[in-house]
Amino acid sequence: MFVPRLEKLIGIEVYVTRSAGAGGVIRQFVDDFVVEEVLVDGSKAEVHPPEGYVKRRVLNSSAVKEHRLLCFLVKRNWDTILALRAVAKQLGISTRRIHIAGMKDAKAVTAQHITVEGVSREDIEKVHVKDIKIRPIGYFHHKLSPYYLLKNSFCIIIRAISHPKSTAQKRITKNIEELKAIGGIPNFFGHQRFGTTRPITHLVGKAIVKGDFEKAAMLFLAKPSSHEHTESRQIREELQATLDFKQASKSFPIKLYYERLMLKHLAKKPEDFIGAFRRLPIRLRQLFPQAYQSYLFNKALSRRIENGSSLNRVEVGDYAVSVERSGLPMPTMYKTTNTQTLNEINTAIKNGRMRLAIPLVGFKQHLSDGVQGETEKQILEEEDISPENFKIHAMPEITLRGELRSALAPLNNFLIEEISDDSANPSKCRAKVGFTLYRGSYATVFLREIMKPRNLIDAGF
Repeated sequence: MFVPRLEKLIGIEVYVTRSAGAGGVIRQFVDDFVVEEVLVDGSKAEVHPPEGYVKRRVLNSSAVKEHRLLCFLVKRNWDTILALRAVAKQLGISTRRIHIAGMKDAKAVTAQHITVEGVSREDIEKVHVKDIKIRPIGYFHHKLSPYYLLKNSFCIIIRAISHPKSTAQKRITKNIEELKAIGGIPNFFGHQRFGTTRPITHLVGKAIVKGDFEKAAMLFLAKPSSHEHTESRQIREELQATLDFKQASKSFPIKLYYERLMLKHLAKKPEDFIGAFRRLPIRLRQLFPQAYQSYLFNKALSRRIENGSSLNRVEVGDYAVSVERSGLPMPTMYKTTNTQTLNEINTAIKNGRMRLAIPLVGFKQHLSDGVQGETEKQILEEEDISPENFKIHAMPEITLRGELRSALAPLNNFLIEEISDDSANPSKCRAKVGFTLYRGSYATVFLREIMKPRNLIDAGF
């Protein structure tokens, strides 16, 4: 089955479903893609919360003293890191005092929780940023982190479907049946992890992991993409040809904010590439090696599917992780499958108590054994990488130890809310779907299975 080249570039090389896709376009309008976050205690950040909604929480004295204010952050068409920066600027504080449970899609309407240290409700209520709303709802006993995130709830409109409504319904339903039969969606890292119009985040990460910060910087700053805006492409090509950081720091447009941060540093210290990267927010710096780690995972998962190995059964040498009662996998609670434990682990997987897992490469994480382990070793050999490379001595704060990640992500509460005529695209129809995914899983990975897009950019990915 045809897989777009852009997906292959990020390690997604296969579909797990065989049914034809419905086609269509996501994110034709920002409001077509809505994400609402749910924490482990059941708290849901809603785009439109009920009037007067206040979540009361029991506080200990230290939490009150340290003023960890819990808020809803609703953003429209904002990158998460840039949104936090805009809020922090208005509050007059460092972004390090704002904590989140998870990153959210940029071209979307998203609602999430944040904690802010050392500010009052009154301070928060004075924040006014276009397309960002922030609502104080109480206090929280810790800094928010991914540990507190349970899942994300999605409401997506797929527009410009060329098929009749009955065909669209049938195709979506068939793909859903296939996914249910294997227990979920392949847990690939999604397109936004790497960039769709310019998928270079993992390439930058690989250069960093290999200790080549100059190459990493030039990839980030100067590698053009045919899918990005013409102006951006041209100024990257110019920098590539001239290596004139001083001129580039003046000519790069304001929208390329992170590039400009690095270029200002390099204009003064043209050989200090590590220092230039340290001008970036820590969350962004961490994303580079994490994206490369994600690419390696995607490759390993793709090859497992290509090889015909099951995603809902283990073989000798495979890892399996335990699953909490909430449904979240526990990467630190795992077993390695051998001939003695094979039946026991497969029974636990069938009963929903465990899931097959594949390593996220890091300097502390052992690869799988058996057939899966051989696949993983082959990928690392092809990449000329070893797990020890992820111990990044020049920038220890972005070092990756590695861990395990489930091969499957359960798809919960899926509903086709409606299939109707698409007023924005005459003679075509649209499908409105809702579903939830546990933390760390990507809506676009699910949507690609039911849509089977031939051109990712045109399809809104």
